[in-house]
Order: sequence, then structure tokens, then C-alpha cells
Amino acid sequence: MADSEIFTILRDQTDRLLAEHVTREALAAADGGAWPEALWTTLEEAGLPLAMVPEAAGGAGLAPAEALLLLRRAGYHALPLPLGETMLANALWVAAGGRAIAGPVTLAPTAAEDVIEMTLAGGKTTVHGHLAGVPWGERATLLVLARAADGADHLALLAPPSLAAKPRRNLAGEPRPTLQLDGAIAIETRTAPPLAQAGMRALGAALRAQQMVGAMEHALDHALTYANERQQFGRPIGKFQAVQHMLAEAAGHFAAATAAADGMIAAFGGGDMLLAAAVAKARVGEAAGKVAEIAHQVHGAMGFTQEHTLHFLTRRLWSWRDEFGNEAEWQRLIGRRVLAAGGAALWPMLAGA
Repeated sequence: MADSEIFTILRDQTDRLLAEHVTREALAAADGGAWPEALWTTLEEAGLPLAMVPEAAGGAGLAPAEALLLLRRAGYHALPLPLGETMLANALWVAAGGRAIAGPVTLAPTAAEDVIEMTLAGGKTTVHGHLAGVPWGERATLLVLARAADGADHLALLAPPSLAAKPRRNLAGEPRPTLQLDGAIAIETRTAPPLAQAGMRALGAALRAQQMVGAMEHALDHALTYANERQQFGRPIGKFQAVQHMLAEAAGHFAAATAAADGMIAAFGGGDMLLAAAVAKARVGEAAGKVAEIAHQVHGAMGFTQEHTLHFLTRRLWSWRDEFGNEAEWQRLIGRRVLAAGGAALWPMLAGA
């Protein structure tokens, strides 16, 4: 989908960088709660957190399609850092007229019906609300979509030390605290740009869909390699029909998920972005569960050991499918959209997608 010269260079550079630095030891340390400071510095030196920021504003100037494909590589390597959140947050903030944000940034995982209120008093802007499961919310600067008293939507930046946090980690060991925003003072606010109209939850769903596609690809690579190397009854287990059937089923789910994620990329920033995000997150999440299951079935007991790296991928797949809305939530949105449009609009909707 993306073949610009700068994208090709960044993609190859990203793969080499992540293959070198996201080691089993680094992932195990992140599981234990360590922040990979050196790895984050390496990402910043490579310009990846600002990949979606225009060159005039100090970024790499990648198109959304190219930047989102880069995030698949981050998912492939199970990167234990908020690179995707930072890329999207910087794209939003710069589009709103702000300067690129230093350090890691995260997105408030709010749905369309969640209202984070913003008030101005005494020359200070305060934000009020409750957020559960904020990615890296204890450490990263938080970007919130907040509503002012006049009904206008704004982006607000909040510093992590100013927020009351209740620690929590997902199944992959990634920080997902609950944040209480009542009275939190914003560092700066900006009028929300058009890109924010779909909502933070949709942007996060788009991000997680790309990451899951990457992680599924790596899990399948592991399964195929193991099936061709593991000998049973004098031949590789990949020669047995039952194993071939499982791998074919996983490949089918992966192909469907990739198509849905590609559709999300094509719709990014457009009027159909919310629906595309819903379709992508629902279909990719469903596929993630099946691919993780089959990958472990192929590996047998070996895949469940701490020594094998498969669990770093599958634990993320199981976690990411529930973040920024699970399949049921997004399927309900799709259903409501289809019913509201009426039966005559169903086929044009499908054909247009």
C-alpha cells in the first residue's frame, strides 16, 4: 500500500532496530515493570514518535497509510512501549496547531458517549472525568478530547504526575492504570482538529488493529517454523493433515484481519473512519483470538513456557483485543449504523467499503 522512498527506508530501519533491541530479555524486563529507557531513546533518535508529523513541524512527514503500516512492525516485534499512541497523539496535536510533544504520549480511551469536561477559571484550564485502562497512563503525557461549556471539543494535554492513578497492568504486563482527572490542570489546550472527530476510542482501535495484525503475523511465523522443524513419527508435524488444517485456518483469519486493517488505513481521516475502525477492530480482534489459540496448539506445551517467545505475542493479542473497545462493542456500533441506514442502504455500504 505504501511505497514512498522515505517509507521504505523507515520500514527497513524500523525492522532492523526492533529486531536488535526488542530482545527476549528486554520483553521480560518490561513484564516486570521496567521502563525501557534506552529503547525509547533509540526510537526517538530514529524519528519514529514523530513519523506522522509534517517535516515542517520537525517530523518525518509520513502519510497515515505509511505510518500505520509501520505500527504493524511494532506489533510484530511486540514493542513494549507506547510508540503508536505517541505517533497518533503528535499527529493530532500538530494538526491542532501545537508543537510536537516531547517524550511518550498516550491517548485517553474514551468512547463517543464519554464526556470529559473542561472548565476555565482563574486563567487555568481544568479537566474533569474518569478514565480506566489508560495505556502507560502513569508515565506518558496524556492527550484528552474534552468538551468545554459551550459544547466545543478541545484537545487537552495533561502531565502524568498531576493525575491520581490506580495502578493496573494488562495480561501482557503493560501499564493500564485508572486515572481520576477531576481538577487536573491542563498544560495546554487546542481546538480539536477534524481528525479527532471520530473520537479517541476509534483512533485507539485503529492503532490496536494494526498492532494485532503485526503480532498475528509473527505468531504465525513461529507456528510455521515450529511445524516444519518439530519431528514426530519420523517427519515434521507440519506434514500431518490435522496440523496443516489448523495452520490454514489461522492463515485465513489472518488474511481477513489484514483486509479489515487495510480498509481502516484507506478510511483513516475520512468520513467513514468510525465505521472502518469498528469493522477493523471487531474482525481483527476475532482473528487474534483464533490465531493465538492455533499457534499454541501447534507448539503444544512448548509454547506455554517462559523460555519460548510466543507468549510475548499471544498475551498482547489477548490484551489488545479488549482495549479501545472489544469485538462486541464495535459490532454493536456496526449494527446500529446498519439499522439506522435501512435495508436498502446495506449493499451500497458493503460495496463502498
